[in-house]
Amino acid sequence: MSRGLVGTRNLNMVLQGLINPAAPDKVAIARGGMTLRVGDRVIQQTNDYDREVFNGDLGTILNIDTEEQEVTVDYNGRSVVYDYADLNEITLAFATSIHKSQGSEYPVVILPLYMQHYVMLSRNLFYTGLTRARKLAIVIGSKKAISLAVRTTNDQQRYTRLGDLHCHTISEYHSPMPYS
Repeated sequence: MSRGLVGTRNLNMVLQGLINPAAPDKVAIARGGMTLRVGDRVIQQTNDYDREVFNGDLGTILNIDTEEQEVTVDYNGRSVVYDYADLNEITLAFATSIHKSQGSEYPVVILPLYMQHYVMLSRNLFYTGLTRARKLAIVIGSKKAISLAVRTTNDQQRYTRLGDLHCHTISEYHSPMPYS
């Protein structure tokens, strides 16, 4: 989750200070309650078809031009320029939520599991978080929270009507063809 002491917002501020600290020669700007610096890891939060960057894309800030009011982000060798007005599309990504990380892998994953995020403590999210790690997964937290995550399964009934739609489609394809 994003809120709280072990939420992604706070973790990103702490990690930014450790990994990419402020320096007199490093350009930085404050926007939307966060500070962005050259060298920061960021994540795209929405699909932007004009810039061809999509929700979950990870990049690194290459340049902050305070005169032109633009931020340039490198996405796997492709530079994308944001006006200051569009910076709400990106956020720091030293830490990301399990939901944002789905479909991605990282060399090391650190999963903080604490009771403050009890609504998210479930076996399927715990498993998803662990499987994002290529080489190393570190789980930190309280025994109570980890135990709850392991024991809780999300067997909630979903009302999608997918079964009804599937049966309807099959009957359409398998209905006898009238001969003329």
